[in-house]
Amino acid sequence: MESHQLLKEVFDKVSPKQIADDMGLSASMIYKWAQPQGESASGTTNPLDRIEALLRGTKDPRIVQWICQRAGGFFIRNPVTTQPQPYYLIPATNEIVQEFADMLAEIASAAADNRITHAESKNIRDRWEELKSVTECFVRCCEAGTFSQIPEQIAALKKK
Repeated sequence: MESHQLLKEVFDKVSPKQIADDMGLSASMIYKWAQPQGESASGTTNPLDRIEALLRGTKDPRIVQWICQRAGGFFIRNPVTTQPQPYYLIPATNEIVQEFADMLAEIASAAADNRITHAESKNIRDRWEELKSVTECFVRCCEAGTFSQIPEQIAALKKK
């Protein structure tokens, strides 16, 4: 789906005039965001296209992570999958269990003194994000039938 199409659907539920008021922009600008761009089209570069350009230019996933956090969620990069080769399920499962154990160890260590500092909280969050990424990688590989790629996908996630 193109960004202008998504915005058009969003504007069916939320008034562009209200959005314009909330953002301090003209209603005509908001309406143009929901129109295609190009030589014969009258649309203008919308915020979604600008974010996409920013991501392409910076290649920094923290931008998406920040947006997802603001929306109450989180970002997990999709693993790259190729040929299906069923194998490596037990080692991959063990990897997820180990990541979960590592996160629990981080929590237990932080809570040992009955308080959790900001630094400890950050370490717990980092472990949690890694566990979510590893698990999502596992699930994606299961869905695609590319089990042989699980170890290399998990190793690639850990390098980031």
